[in-house]
Amino acid sequence: MDIKIGDILYMKKLHPCGVNTFSVLRIGADLRLRCTGCGREMMLPRSKVEKNIKKIERNEN
Repeated sequence: MDIKIGDILYMKKLHPCGVNTFSVLRIGADLRLRCTGCGREMMLPRSKVEKNIKKIERNEN
């Protein structure tokens, strides 16, 4: 899956704060994501993230 830094990921499951959108900060074997609702950052394995993505919104920079 083609994920780039700055993309907004729409996930199948909600974050505990109530939103389902995350911004990509770092890519690799693990992805660093920032919740767009509360701002919490987390590192998750790429396989787990790719399985839970509903939609990718590209950042056109």
